Amino acid sequence: MAEYEYVDPGFFRTSNNSSQAHKDFLQFSQLFLPCMYVVVFICGLVGNSLVLVIYVCYQKLKSLTDVFLMNLPLADLVFICTLPFWAYAGIHEWIFGSFMCKTLLGIYTLNFYTSMLILTCITVDRFIAVVRATKTYNQQAKWMTLGKAICLSIWVISLLVALPQIIYGNVHYLDKPICGYHNEEISTVVLATQMTLGFFLPLITMIVCYSVIVKTLLQARGFQKHKSLKIIFLVVAVFLVTQTPFNLVKLIRSMSWEYNTMTSFHYAILVTEAIAYLRACLNPVLYAFVGLKFRKHFWKLVKDIGCLPYLGVSSQWKSSEDTSKTCSASHNVEATNMFQL
Repeated sequence: MAEYEYVDPGFFRTSNNSSQAHKDFLQFSQLFLPCMYVVVFICGLVGNSLVLVIYVCYQKLKSLTDVFLMNLPLADLVFICTLPFWAYAGIHEWIFGSFMCKTLLGIYTLNFYTSMLILTCITVDRFIAVVRATKTYNQQAKWMTLGKAICLSIWVISLLVALPQIIYGNVHYLDKPICGYHNEEISTVVLATQMTLGFFLPLITMIVCYSVIVKTLLQARGFQKHKSLKIIFLVVAVFLVTQTPFNLVKLIRSMSWEYNTMTSFHYAILVTEAIAYLRACLNPVLYAFVGLKFRKHFWKLVKDIGCLPYLGVSSQWKSSEDTSKTCSASHNVEATNMFQL
């Protein structure tokens, strides 16, 4: 019986190639994974680069939200920049050497968990801005300093989590050179850390914080809540759809190594992992482009680089801002209107 060993991110190796099902799987993975990597790379590169350019050149860092929303695309951008290497290796073989293997595995893991932890911080930030807006309104400078310290801590923690991939990652010479990470002795600890930081912590935080935010919005008066509620549900839904399948498959696989002999289960890991990567494309839309102020700066950027005609966007956004200023909602609802959920 063939023994399969999963090698992150998305590569498999086997002790024999006698199974036709396994050959079919290899052909599928050589086509499917590189295509997904390329799609995520292109879409994520465009979206996250736009967010960074707008924050650096137009919006600047004026609030705790801005600190998190600038670190999020930075983490996603570095993460997706590793995908072309995996795409090439998936089609051909690993030709970049052992040092690049360790480095890219480390970068891949570092920025994955940085992104997830920042998403968690954004959720808590929205909770504070909405539920405790009156107390935080005049403490922006204090929160800015705290936000920078939190982001620095997140990068350090993510680096520590990535150390096993950096230390034990290497090039394995099987049918062809493959870059991967596998260590039986610490795999359980690594999996537990991945599940905690990469899934359960963001999920529980979203459920608790957004539940309170929804309750607060429903109790507010003089404010059109439907848009904010839609954004909240969209954020949670996208996280669940993209992250739950892959983490569920990993959890099931950890319970019994018999799944390593099932080619159908390998398909499940492959497809759900590719779906999980889509978050790098969707984060800019969910956490930046839904904001009124951010879209105003986006159209200003479009005008400045001369890609599209300037069709009275300025007056349109000015009208929207004036309407927002005259809104009679309470401070907590105003915070929801000002910042991205």
